[in-house]
Amino acid sequence: MDSINNRIAEELGVRPQQVAAAVALLDEGSTVPFIARYRKELTGSLDDTQLRNLEERLRYLRELDDRRASILASIEEQGKLTPELQREISLADTKTRLEDLYLPYKQKRRTKGQIALEAGIGELADALFNDPGLTPENEAARFIDAEKGFADTKAVLEGAKYILMERFAEDATLLASLRSFMSDNATISARLIAGKEAEGAKFRDYFEHDEKLKGMPSHRALAIFRGRNEGILSTSLKVGDELPGTMHPCEGMIAERFGISNQARPADKWLAEVVRWTWKVKLYTHLETDLLSDLREQAENEAISVFARNLNDLLLAAPAGPRATLGLDPGLRTGCKIAVVDATGKLLDSATVYPHAPKNQWDQTISILAAMCAKHSVDLIAIGNGTASRESDKLAIELIKKYPALKATKVMVSEAGASVYSASELAAKEFPDLDVTIRGAVSIARRLQDPLAELVKIDPKSIGVGQYQHDVSQLKLARGLDAVVEDCVNAVGVDVNTASSALLARISGLNSTLAQNIVAHRDANGAFKSRDELKKVPRLGDKTFEQAAGFLRIMNGDNPLDASAVHPETYPLVQRIAKDTNRDIRSLIGDSSFLKRLDPKQYTDETFGLVTIGDILQELEKPGRDPRPEFKTAEFQEGVETLNDLQLGMILEGVVTNVTNFGAFVDIGVHQDGLVHISALSEKFIKDPHEAVKAGEVVKVKVMEVDIPRNRIALSMRMSDTPGEKVEGPRGGGNRGNNSRSNTPAPRPENKPAPVNNAMASLFANAKQLKKK
Repeated sequence: MDSINNRIAEELGVRPQQVAAAVALLDEGSTVPFIARYRKELTGSLDDTQLRNLEERLRYLRELDDRRASILASIEEQGKLTPELQREISLADTKTRLEDLYLPYKQKRRTKGQIALEAGIGELADALFNDPGLTPENEAARFIDAEKGFADTKAVLEGAKYILMERFAEDATLLASLRSFMSDNATISARLIAGKEAEGAKFRDYFEHDEKLKGMPSHRALAIFRGRNEGILSTSLKVGDELPGTMHPCEGMIAERFGISNQARPADKWLAEVVRWTWKVKLYTHLETDLLSDLREQAENEAISVFARNLNDLLLAAPAGPRATLGLDPGLRTGCKIAVVDATGKLLDSATVYPHAPKNQWDQTISILAAMCAKHSVDLIAIGNGTASRESDKLAIELIKKYPALKATKVMVSEAGASVYSASELAAKEFPDLDVTIRGAVSIARRLQDPLAELVKIDPKSIGVGQYQHDVSQLKLARGLDAVVEDCVNAVGVDVNTASSALLARISGLNSTLAQNIVAHRDANGAFKSRDELKKVPRLGDKTFEQAAGFLRIMNGDNPLDASAVHPETYPLVQRIAKDTNRDIRSLIGDSSFLKRLDPKQYTDETFGLVTIGDILQELEKPGRDPRPEFKTAEFQEGVETLNDLQLGMILEGVVTNVTNFGAFVDIGVHQDGLVHISALSEKFIKDPHEAVKAGEVVKVKVMEVDIPRNRIALSMRMSDTPGEKVEGPRGGGNRGNNSRSNTPAPRPENKPAPVNNAMASLFANAKQLKKK
């Protein structure tokens, strides 16, 4: 265990004692949010990101140790475990290295080499390998045995060849060298499978694609793997020129490893054939499979990381707050679904209206909306950004202009996942008698009030901010996204008297059963007046209370500290501070100037250190502070509702809907998100789009190119960029990659968008798959 802790400490750049403390806490059942927030003294203030990485590596290294023990036991049982082999296995630091070492001892099907060994041909293989001066045919004649399946010298030499091939192919040192060489030098080659041109048109950028394996971007790797899985593309790895009559570089490495060289001796040609066959028959396919599997795993990890960061940004988007809100789920033929919720999210009213074609009940709808807004004192109008959203946006504009006394504000809201919630068991329990479509409008209204509280009700994979999310390990994706949701919910904290069971279930230490028990207790006994009352909830024991209490808020309760992030275990410390300063706890809270004058060192003891005391004083200054930013909305430009309304050079406001490895998608209100390539996100060079933008952020963009037939928009956040002109890389270095614009567009009629050029087509090649939701 010490070796695991030391290795993780080295990887994270922290002290082994910090890792040991964190591992002990995790093993005791503590959650990452609890450790990060309330056990800083023990872990040396490891944050949630470090702890998540630690948790992931701990899982991998423990699995590695379990496999190591299993392999050692297996080899020892075979009576083949030498001290040297045991040492090599003990030092193996990856699962791949461990399996390479185990390969010669692994139970396998009866091979040609084993059959030859059983026939006694191993003696011939050793003789020719050790003394290439022997003549293969002459030596082989001694081993002819028709009864054993070796009727002539050719069959005997074939058997000897397979014996050496299998021996060479199971050499762990050689495998490691070849794998490293190929990883650094191999090219992945993708080709169209004959006859699949029309069916695989979306993969046309990979019909004849060659790219270095090392450093290949995850989105391109996953696109190629998807094409292969769908039977459109074939893939292979290539190393070197592989010209006829020349030795492949990997064959050269095999020959060098075993001291085989051509010195014109009788057996040299035969040994060279053994080397060639070892590479082509035994090792190439094996290593190609391994390396492509590694590439896929790396690409998946990167895709999951991108999804996780986008999800984090979306969940921690600014809440509009507890204000009466009208949710409008736009539609044409089926009408617009309306739901009004109060400041707490409780449904007050609902309706279905038909302002758009074919019924065109525009004025009647405005009257209905005005009456509902006035009746329930609506502050906000949340408009889903789906079909008919801009038409409905116009409706809201006219409503606000016609009835200024309403003082309502309209906001366009992402409706991704709203339909998933509408049809969920959770929604059915909450609104058993409500039409599914109206539930969607409720969700839209609530996600404006508090995105976090509403989005936790939806499977994160349905929110649509991922990159090739359906092509990655669903288990690993779910684990990663669940961790993000847990961290976000606990970073904000929840009001235990208003939170839904879905939100409570994400609190440290709680699960869906305990969350439902809390809600049931609340419904039966009224609001909780103190955190201590939580101990009365069935199955909520001391350990759970310890993990959860600090993240659960009791507003206006008996103890003012219950509304803060101060953990109940530290209440005695706060009481001591209040007593020593002759202050009431309520008067301490929020008195920033007084709290800053206190010396934390005065209150340290064996239980509470400086870090904990500093956190408590900071929390007392701003109890229950929300880490989310201030609420801000984007204003879509009037008159710009479809791609046909866009003009090159237009500067528009929009909302970032998704951030990928190569850029960001931005909703500018035309029913089709535009792409800002990474090279156009900033005036300075950046390697990661997240350095410049995050999901949910309001940004200003310039329209660079438009392709109406393919519904594509190229945008830039560099206001100095000029549409149609070649633009150099961002100031400070870097290059534009596929986004360099070298063609000046042909003259076009005024107010008509320019057609996309070849550079833009290339820019969108990698993006085409990413908006799949």
